[in-house]
Formats: sequence, C-alpha cells, structure tokens
Amino acid sequence: MTSAGQRRRVVSAVGASAALALVLAACAETENIDGGGNEQGDGGNGGGNGGGGITVGTTDVITSLDPAGSYDNGSFAVQNQVYPFLMNTPYGSPDVEPDIAESAEFTAPAEYTVTLKEGLTFANGNELTSSDVKFTFDRQLEIADPNGPSSLLYNLDSVEAPDDRTVVFHLNSENDQTFPQILSSPVGPIVDEDVFSATELTPSEEIVDGNAFAGQYTITDYTENELIRYQAFEDYQGLLDPAETDVITAQYFTEETQLKLAVQEGDVDVAFRTLSPTDLADLREDGNVTVHDGPGGEIRYIVFDFGTQPYGTETAEADEEQALAVRQAAAHLLDREALSQEIYQETYTPLYSYVPEGLTGAIEPLREMYGDGQGGPDAEAAASVLEEAGIETPVELNLQYSPDHYGNSSDEEYAMIESQLETDGLFEVNLQSTLWDTYNAERVEGVYPAYQLGWFPDYSDADNYLSPFFLEDNFLVNGYSDEEVQETILAQATTEDEAERTALIEEAQRLVAEDLSTLPYLQGAQVAVSATDITGVTLDPSFKFRYAPLGR
Repeated sequence: MTSAGQRRRVVSAVGASAALALVLAACAETENIDGGGNEQGDGGNGGGNGGGGITVGTTDVITSLDPAGSYDNGSFAVQNQVYPFLMNTPYGSPDVEPDIAESAEFTAPAEYTVTLKEGLTFANGNELTSSDVKFTFDRQLEIADPNGPSSLLYNLDSVEAPDDRTVVFHLNSENDQTFPQILSSPVGPIVDEDVFSATELTPSEEIVDGNAFAGQYTITDYTENELIRYQAFEDYQGLLDPAETDVITAQYFTEETQLKLAVQEGDVDVAFRTLSPTDLADLREDGNVTVHDGPGGEIRYIVFDFGTQPYGTETAEADEEQALAVRQAAAHLLDREALSQEIYQETYTPLYSYVPEGLTGAIEPLREMYGDGQGGPDAEAAASVLEEAGIETPVELNLQYSPDHYGNSSDEEYAMIESQLETDGLFEVNLQSTLWDTYNAERVEGVYPAYQLGWFPDYSDADNYLSPFFLEDNFLVNGYSDEEVQETILAQATTEDEAERTALIEEAQRLVAEDLSTLPYLQGAQVAVSATDITGVTLDPSFKFRYAPLGR
C-alpha cells in the first residue's frame, strides 16, 4: 500500500508555526485529559500499564477510517488497532492464522470457507455475523474507490453467507495461495453493515460515532490527523492477546523534527514513522530512549504514466518504442548507492528489483539489465538507447514528488534524482512538488508523466509486490498492461508447488524489468523509538505495528 494517507495543510512560515502550536496544544490537552497518566483506567484489564496510558507519535497521515477508501500505511495503522480480520498474523510471524474465524480452509479448489467464532459482537453491541463479512467484501467491490484496496480482490468472484457463522468465498482461479494473506490485508477489515454504507464511503466521524469496532481497541476521541484516543475493547475475541494498556493516545505531527523532539523530551512514549536518518542517528546516541530496528518491506519507486510520459499514448508524438527507450534511459542513469548513502545514511538500501530482498523469489534483474551491470549508473548506455530509438536529447521529463508525505528527505532525494537524470544533458527534468492531499488524487488522473511513490506491503509475500502494480486493474492506474505479465502473475498466485511458484515469481520480475512501468530504487527498514521504560515494541515480519503489546 502507498505509505501513508492524505493531509490538508498550508505550507508557509505562518502555517508551519501554526502547525507546531497545534501539536503543542494537543500535547497539553493530552496531559490534562490523562491526568498526568494516572487518572484513567477504571475497568482496566490488568495489563502491564493498566489505565496509565501510553502516547504514540507519528508523522503518518490518514486518508480514511473506511477500509474501502484507503490504501495507505497511515490509515491501515489505525485500522489494524480497531477492526477485526478473518485472518491475522501472530506477533513475530509473517504467516496468517484465523483471527475472528474459528477455521478457514479450501473446501474446493476455487472455494475458501471460513467459520466464525461464536458470539462475536462489535463494540456498539451489534452482532458480528457472516452477513457483515459478506457485506464487507461486497462493498469493497461495489465501491472500488481509486484510492482503496479493492484491486487486491482480483480473484474474488462472489461471497456467500449460508448461515450466521459460515462464509464461502468463490474464487475465479483455483488454489489461490495468496487469498488467506489477502484476508489479513487492508482489504480485510470486517465492518458493521448497520453503520457503513453499501455503496459509498462512510465518513470517519460516522464510523467513530457508530462505535463500529471489534479489534483490540475502540476509538473514543478522533480528530483526523491530530489526535486519536484508543480504549481497550473488553469483548475482543481475536487471535491476539488483549491489550496490555487500557488507553493509547496517537499524536500526529507535521514535521519529523517535532516528532524527534517529542520522544526525546518524553512528550510521547513511542515514535513510529517517520524520523529522518539524521534524527535516528542522533537518537541512537541518546541514553534516554531506545531505538528498535525490525525487518522492513517498504520500497521507493518512480511510476511512469504510459499515457502522458514522453512519447506516451496520449501525447502528440506517441510512440511505444520511444516511450520504452525513455524509461530505459532513466533506469541506466539512476544511482541508488548515492541515494542510499548520501540522502538516507543507509537507513534505506539500494533496490534492484520489484520484490525486495528477503522475500522468497526475490531476484535483481534491474542490476543486470541497466546501468553498468553492477548496480551503478551508466550514462553511455542511456545515451545509446535514446540514440537507437531516434530520440533527440535532452528529453523533457516532468517529474513529480510529494514533499510532505515520504519525509523531509524527499526534497534532497528528488533533487539528486533530477541531477542524475540530467547527466550529460540526456534529460531536462522539470521537477515539481505537490502536497499529498492533492497529489494522491491527481496521480491517478494522468496529471504526472513520472512521479514518486512508496509502498508498504499488505502482507509478507512476493505477490504483494506484483499483483497490485502490474495486473491490468492495478492501483497505479498508469495505463500499463501486458498479457504475458498478467498470465505469469496470476499463475504464481495459484501454483501450489513451492519451487514452481518461486520460478514464476522470478520470471514475473524479469518481464516487468523489460517494460519498466515502475522503477524501484530503495528498500527501507522498520524503526521505532521509545522511552526506556516502554515494553512490547514489536516490529515483526508482518510489517504491522500494533499498539496492544505496548506496556510500561
């Protein structure tokens, strides 16, 4: 999923000061409500911190609490705390198990049957039955919001609810090896059919007012992208343990430096997403905090719009071969090592593939096919591919990035990419930036010929770096479609033999590397910073950061 949601804010000296004042005011408000961390907790669950409360700080932003309207890390981080799933990952594991399900299995090659636990309820008292489950997935397909995760349901034909506890998923292709994982992904939160609309997105305020939650926490106070107050849900019946801490407050910051200062000074107990490489290096030397490192599946990449890129299908000089040559030239010029070391101090590492290192089937076709063949750039190769395609240089390229969404280093990152592409006068880059609120809407409308995106995985399987990007109905909406790629990706998802599936995953990466609809370049790690007395910080291979284990 794209790594974090939308936010409306004005970027100016006055706006920045106002944002800081807002954050400080919110901190003060939190302290007053919490009574210094000692007043809440009646009805506590006996966990490690009881009602004392823990504050988590983040610069992530939220698109929507409605799972049908968000496909980003900031929104999913909230949804993970409050919604139930049919399948989920235990702490420390990438493998899914039944969550609110009692059992889940293939009862036929194209039929996946889930039996719900008895007596499930939402926090508002409504029963949680198979009707809610069917409603959840039917509305995802019906709404199909361009910023939502419905593309993950590409293999879902229909959902049947023969009784209150049984759900049957009828699939288009047999033996779908990824479907159990998909049920734990951003398309999988189960929603209350009495609160959510069947045909359109439900506003966050209505969801909170409807108390339509059944995860480890409910939400008691919600000011979008400012403050969220979570309360442990006493009737939670999922896979995971009950919450260690009754009350969690999520504090939203507009700047990484503000978040760093807050965790250093004890205004927040845990900081997660995102701190700059410089701030992290500084915090590692601070004895008053603990830096936690974990496996990361986040990637950074450039998307090419096949309609509006140079020589794209919607341009006056449309030419498929020349459009490909432009993408190939860019791939030859990119210097990942410089970006990793000089911008990110190796908190991000070079990525030469579509599936990041560490996942089964990951190979590095981009290293072999582009640049000097060893991972470095090659301006001569870039010049040659443009010349052979009959393209005059410099090639004018509009390149867009978001300065507020992927951290403060995006300005430096894309200034360096601009410089790399303009090597030897091969490109003339028109580098532009747009705040995420506008950016995320415009990118799917073909406004940006080439643009920055990040991806945080929905589940820890190579398929999640292939299907959402390169199947025809993908979330990029960039006009890319290739029949052989489609067939290969769909085949790997339904191949039971592990060796055969791995070979198909490798082949899919090679095929996409030839087309270059996207150009991956960096892979990141998970990092959290906490006060030294905080326990339960868990950064596991599921890539989900959950509040419930946090204690003091």
